[in-house]
Amino acid sequence: MSTQFGHPSHPAASPLGKPVAYAQHYAPELLFPIARQGKRDEIGIAADALPFVGEDLWNAYELSWLDPRGKPVVALAQFVVPAWSPNIIESKSFKLYLNSFNQTKLSDVAVLTETLVRDLSAAAGAPVSVHIEPLSARPRRHIGYPKGVLLDTLEIDVDRYTPDPGLLRAYPTRGPVAETLYSHLLKSNCLVTGQPDWGMIVVRYRGAPIDREGLLRYIVSFRQHNEFHEQCVERVFADVLRECRPTGLSVWACYTRRGGLDINPYRRTPDMPAPAPFAEIRQ
Repeated sequence: MSTQFGHPSHPAASPLGKPVAYAQHYAPELLFPIARQGKRDEIGIAADALPFVGEDLWNAYELSWLDPRGKPVVALAQFVVPAWSPNIIESKSFKLYLNSFNQTKLSDVAVLTETLVRDLSAAAGAPVSVHIEPLSARPRRHIGYPKGVLLDTLEIDVDRYTPDPGLLRAYPTRGPVAETLYSHLLKSNCLVTGQPDWGMIVVRYRGAPIDREGLLRYIVSFRQHNEFHEQCVERVFADVLRECRPTGLSVWACYTRRGGLDINPYRRTPDMPAPAPFAEIRQ
């Protein structure tokens, strides 16, 4: 593979949609970084003036390796990639990389953690945190719902299935509110393969009330849109910030897993809290 960390390539050159043999042993060269800035340019976000802070939270459910005696260990893992990193890591390459540990002997979890931190940070171009929980330790997951208003019960007509920020509006003559609105109807498609990506999206804001029907139509308008998870969240953030002008904004999406990985990006203005750590029911 020609891609080198620090020199991300076009998504079409990634292993997505191509038959790829699984590596039998540790293979960090499988990681495929993709620069964030190209898509940010499309939505008017300058590299030196990000309007948000945030992270991409990855959960892995198919992590395994061999102990020094050759006995398999299985674990859950979480990876946190800062939104200011110059690159995202393409998800299939991430999956292939993690699976390259399946026949790799490691002395303990600390060695694996150190290795993952080193390789993922190099690919992302920024420090990536790693937390591993072997299943023998009986890890738990909290599955819940946002404390807010579910938009999906609204009776609306929909006829737009590509992102249309013109559907968004707020009511500046009304008093400011602080509320959380969410929907399970988010669907977009992989930028390269066109395969569907499903998720829950949460919009938390302060400011003039946002038209809920318009926001739901806007969320549904991603249904035929081709873009990676992280890029969709940044597009939603940028469109809501521009069209509705909230004084504080947080956008969080919980995507269902593919290949043993789920991705949960969030972007927020610095004055808004990070989302509570829980899993969406479909994850």
